Parts: sequence; C-alpha cells; structure tokens
Amino acid sequence: MLARRVIPCLDVDKGRVVKGTNFVNLTDEGDPAELAERYASEGADEIVFLDITAAHERRGTMLEVVRRTASRAFVPLTVGGGVRSVQEMHDVLRAGADKVSFNTAAVAEPELLTACADRFGSQAVVCAIDARRLPQAEGAAQTWEVVTHGGRRATDLDAVSWALRVVELGAGELLVTSMDRDGTRSGFDTDLLAAIASRVRVPVIASGGASGPEDFVTAVRDGKADAVLAASIFHRRMHSIASVKAAMAAAGLPVRPVEEAVA
Repeated sequence: MLARRVIPCLDVDKGRVVKGTNFVNLTDEGDPAELAERYASEGADEIVFLDITAAHERRGTMLEVVRRTASRAFVPLTVGGGVRSVQEMHDVLRAGADKVSFNTAAVAEPELLTACADRFGSQAVVCAIDARRLPQAEGAAQTWEVVTHGGRRATDLDAVSWALRVVELGAGELLVTSMDRDGTRSGFDTDLLAAIASRVRVPVIASGGASGPEDFVTAVRDGKADAVLAASIFHRRMHSIASVKAAMAAAGLPVRPVEEAVA
C-alpha cells in the first residue's frame, strides 16, 4: 500500500501566507518560502501553494513568490491559482512547481485540463474542488455544490459529478476542500471525501477542518483519502507533522517516517 501523504497548505495573498475561516476573515501567517522550508525539514511529503485571490482578481500566479518558495522546499510542490492556459502552466512549472492545481479555470474551460494533461501528463494536473453542502431533504442523499473564485461564487455543478468528469478530462489528482469545514477545526467532511474517493480512480487529497492527528486518521480510514492537507494547525504549531504521522502509523496507516514520529 502506498504511503499516505501529509501536506501543509500555503494559502497566499499578496505574497504572504494567510488563513481564515470558511474562506474569509484572513490573518497573516508568515512568509511562504520560510514556511515551506520549515515544513520540508519537519517531514512534509508535499507542499501545496494556492494563490487564493488570483482568480478573483483576474491575474496570473505570482511567479516570483513561487520561485522563492520552490527554491527552499525540496519536496514536491503543487501550485494553484491564476493558471488559465497551457502556457501559464508551463511558466508555473518552470518556476519550480511539480504539479499545477486548477479550480475556477477548470470550471470556466473544462477542456483546459485535457490540453494540459496532453502537454505535461496527468500526473502534473490537479483539480481542486471547493464544495459546500446543500440543504438535505428528508430521506434524500446529501449533495454538495462546487464553488469557485476562492469561495465567492456558487455554481450549478454537483461536486461528485464534477469530480468524475474532471478525471475523465485528464486530472491526475483531486484536492477536495469542504468550504463548510475550512478553518473551523471541526474535522474533515468524511461524507464528501468518501462520496468522491469511492468513485474515482485517482488520488484524493482531503482538505478543510483538521483539528488534530485523529482527524487525519479519520480522513483516510472513513473518507478514503490518499493524502491529508492542513494549514492553521501547522502554521500555529498546534500540532506537528511528526505527531500527525505518528498517529497515522499507530492506526496502521502507512506513512513516510519522520525522525520525531518514530523516536
């Protein structure tokens, strides 16, 4: 069985790492390059860098910030936000990213995923799905809607159906964020994760709601996630990557060891 990955997330606005709750009320958490270097040294398997206002502001990714971050973190780096063409994906990869994440641009132009996968390979194409629960009628199955533009705009897309479609279009990985749980430290939405992960053939990264090591275990065990992502609990040193991996290992989940976790 492949090792389950633990991934810190850098939400970047105006060149700084920020974190909020339900995508709003942002607070400054530090410099992305410095945080990336710290997380790489602490045992992160990968790092995700999201330029969270690029789509809303209709601009490209901040390539210089990506270069600084990539130069100090010698683990795989996924970059998302503001990439709207094959050429822009090329530029982000040249800046040091290993994978590029699409969200708003994929909803606006789904064929972009295919074009990028054909050029760079599906392994380099990540589709981020920000999802929000819809009211559930009595006796009906729970559903989720896709939101874009950093949580600012609702769509008419069903999250599970959209996940299936983007995989067929060429996405090699899905980053699934519960907008309802984001920043709340109330645990991952395992229903959402399982609804998607049980139906796609590509890895699913769980995002939104981590409060402690047991949440990461639950995301993999119950949500069927292949990787788990968090931001504030790592930024604010509430929990370490090592303690998360120790809990996952104790639960029988394969992880890449960290010295502190196995000591």
